[in-house]
Amino acid sequence: MNSYYEQIREATDYIHTLVDLQPQYGIILGTGLGNLTDFVLKQCEIEYKQIPHFPVSTVMGHKGKLIFGWLEGVPVVVMSGRFHYYEGYSMQQVTFPVRVMRALGATKMIVTNVSGSTNSNIEAGDIALIKDHINLLPENPLRGTNDPALGVRFPDMMDAYDAVMRKKVLEMARHRQIKLHEAVYIGLQGPNLETPAEYRFLHAIGGDLVGMSTIPEVIVARHCGLRVLALSVVSNKCYPTEDLGETTLESVIAVANAAEPKLTAIVKWLMANG
Repeated sequence: MNSYYEQIREATDYIHTLVDLQPQYGIILGTGLGNLTDFVLKQCEIEYKQIPHFPVSTVMGHKGKLIFGWLEGVPVVVMSGRFHYYEGYSMQQVTFPVRVMRALGATKMIVTNVSGSTNSNIEAGDIALIKDHINLLPENPLRGTNDPALGVRFPDMMDAYDAVMRKKVLEMARHRQIKLHEAVYIGLQGPNLETPAEYRFLHAIGGDLVGMSTIPEVIVARHCGLRVLALSVVSNKCYPTEDLGETTLESVIAVANAAEPKLTAIVKWLMANG
């Protein structure tokens, strides 16, 4: 069996047979947030199933394509759809595309997701800028033998979410009068949503948002030297628990679709001014 490094190289070599663009940014789009690709001047689209060693998206709202092109004149590679641990993939598989993005030349990564709010001041439909995270996932993508070619054994997560990019985005949001929270994101395994007792626990330990993605990609991005910005669309309010209602995937996608123009405006501005 080929080593993980060799798998990354095989995927990258295949992509290079179809596209000659060197991306500056890698962008990961979460559930219901795929319309950003409409603003990309596309050079090439590659279905995940074509790429050696790539997993395939199984969740509704994830198109399953790697898109190369220019966003506001900046070369980008966009994942229209991501992978999750709850789909049955290993953490190495979930984060494999991040490794490929870095191998293709990306130096920065923008991650988006949808999340539930465990902060009474953050409402469904709001946008949040992730400033830190609490990792409650049961597996770590760096577990196992470390390959020094991919990163150091013990990467520091002190500045997991790039302070310079966050400052720029916060200034832009104030200038454009876009309501933007700063938030701590908690990652859980899923796929079930949380119980009321769990929402109270997540609030008590300092979480503002809860979701089932993002943290593995961020860990690997920092391991391989990518600067990271993470944005979340709040799809449902989970705290205080007295106000809880039933949440469905369809309702999550509907809220994400409605809020997406605000997120798209932020990402496009960052491309033009970052």
